[in-house]
Formats: sequence, structure tokens, C-alpha cells
Amino acid sequence: MARFTGKSIIVTGAASGIGRASAKLFAAEGASVIAADKAAGVNDTAADIVKAGGKAIALEMDAGSQADVQKLIDLALKTNGKLDVIYANAGISGGTPNIFEQTEDQWQNILRVNLIGPMLAIQLGAPHMIKQGKGAIVCTASVAGIRNGAGSPAYSASKAGVISLVSLAANQLAGTGVRVNGVAPGLIETGMTQPIFDRAREKGTDDKIGQLNALRRAGQPEEIAKVALFLASDDASYVNGQVLPVDGGLSSSLPIVPPKRG
Repeated sequence: MARFTGKSIIVTGAASGIGRASAKLFAAEGASVIAADKAAGVNDTAADIVKAGGKAIALEMDAGSQADVQKLIDLALKTNGKLDVIYANAGISGGTPNIFEQTEDQWQNILRVNLIGPMLAIQLGAPHMIKQGKGAIVCTASVAGIRNGAGSPAYSASKAGVISLVSLAANQLAGTGVRVNGVAPGLIETGMTQPIFDRAREKGTDDKIGQLNALRRAGQPEEIAKVALFLASDDASYVNGQVLPVDGGLSSSLPIVPPKRG
């Protein structure tokens, strides 16, 4: 099934993890992808897509910079003549210190990339979609924006902001044909979370990773990518202003100590 044949699609944070998996899946379903990231690994993502027979161009840019986001939008329009989908996925973690340890500079940088970044994608990208009468924007939030304890203070606050941004943007774009939705990943094995997985494997406790969710495991980038693709596709034509948790059931309950088996 090629749900995105002929579609012009931007994916930010595409150098690794969820963004890379999403860019590859979009391309596999026929899209012409502009893969963007501050990290040089985004070039490898685009190269992998082209090697597999897909269409992709890489752009090294800062998702929290208005000038860079404008360059990204312009590149998509120049390359494909239109813009159908933006997956505003780029984000940074900022570590896990408590609120008394995280500095003002850390807060400003995390909010700039994680929250202002998706806002810029909407602000600069949506007008082109409005002209077409149709478009889809997907933003990466996090369970950290839904419940406490899943990230640093600034990261959690930024992702809570993304959840709010999705609902307000969807309503401000009412009647335009442009939908805005989000995905809220739980614990996913990506470059951002790799230290957690590495430490657990070193200690021999990797079987406990994800133990607080009902599936009792961590997720993989492709599992988030598939939901992002659904939200961007016509299969989700009546889904708007929503953020879907993809977390193994973590956000469906308060944290509990799992019962012992056997």
C-alpha cells in the first residue's frame, strides 16, 4: 500500500531514531521526503532511502531556528512544488536533573527546539497547505508531557506545551482542510534514550526496561513511525487536534509495582 505516492513530506529529527524510521516509512509508501536534522547523520538517512529506491533529500538545519525552518519549507516547495505533510519530530532531552539543577540556558534551548520548533513548522508550513485546501501536520510530544516522572523538568514542560499546541493549532486552522495531530511516545530505544538501555544491559537488568507499562517492554522507533504515518494519512481524515499516546499502556494508569509472575 502506497498511501503517500506523489506526496511532498518533511520529517525533522530524521538523523536517527523515530525521525529516521519515519522518513524511511514515508518514502517506502511513495513520498518524496525532505529529511532534516542538525546532526550530519541525516545524510545517511536520505542515502539509505535513495539506495532502497525511494526519493529523499537531506538538509542539515536547526529545527528551532525560524530562518532554518523557512529554508526547509522553501526546499520542499522548490523540490516538489508543494507541501503535503510535516512531521515535526525533532527534539532534545536535556538530561534528567531536578528543577533546582536545570539552568535557564538549558530551559531556553529545550523549549526552543521542542516547542518553538513545532510552532515554527506550523506557522511557516500551514499557509502553503491552506492554499492547497489540504494538509497534515504531526508533532512529537511525549508521555512526559502527560504524566510526571518521564523526563527532565524542561523536557516535560516542553512536551506538555506540544500537546497544547496541537489542540490550539487544529482549532485555529478550522475550515482550512489542514489537520494537526501528535504522537506521545513512551520509552523508545533511540539515540536519546540509549544511555538508559546501555546502563540496564551493563547491570543485567534490561528485562526490567518498560516494566511499568502494561506490555512490560520498551518500544521501537518503527512503532512510533507507524502511528505518525497513520495520523498524516487519509486513513486519519477525521482525526484532528489529538495526541495519541504510544507507550505500551503507561499513561493509562498510575505507576504501580508489577505483580510477580510464577
